[in-house]
Amino acid sequence: MVQIFGDFLEDTSDTPEFLLIGFSPSAIPLKQRWRNNGLSASFIADYLITFFPVDDNEVEMLDRRDKLIGAARYIANELLENAMKFNYEESQQPVSVKLELKNNCVVFWACNAIDPTGIEQFQAFIQELITKNPSELLIRQVEKNSVEEWESSGLGLLTIMDDYAAKLGWKFDTLTQTPCVTIVTTTVQLFL
Repeated sequence: MVQIFGDFLEDTSDTPEFLLIGFSPSAIPLKQRWRNNGLSASFIADYLITFFPVDDNEVEMLDRRDKLIGAARYIANELLENAMKFNYEESQQPVSVKLELKNNCVVFWACNAIDPTGIEQFQAFIQELITKNPSELLIRQVEKNSVEEWESSGLGLLTIMDDYAAKLGWKFDTLTQTPCVTIVTTTVQLFL
């Protein structure tokens, strides 16, 4: 069974220019590896520099490229953190993040298995994200986090939507295997 939420963009890989990084379950659990997400996110963002060559004298273009690279680094880091933090380890499914450069945007895909007991709660949160004002939700979550300890606040996703005007989408795909495993793919479209 497949369920789509938000502005999900299917990975059609119609371009030869993409970067895919996968993390397989191994002797070191994925949740312990999330500390290295910053390195992976920086690598992903730095990969983009190749496609935006700018002369050092072009200050405005240099600034624009730096903002894009900073946004890509933040988005890649958030997607990797969430994918590893909420990955359902019992599934033994890998976590992956992919970046692809399209004509007018940079698209990110992050895939991970999700704990079956958390699907409904996550989908309810997604419904709130796609139906309410991201700026208002961001302020509410920041206030809520200042009062109580919150492990899955959604601040990263809200920041991506609010600060970078990115479009987010999700696909939940239940695989036909035993035991049942659901893969969630999160997409972020960052417009140039």
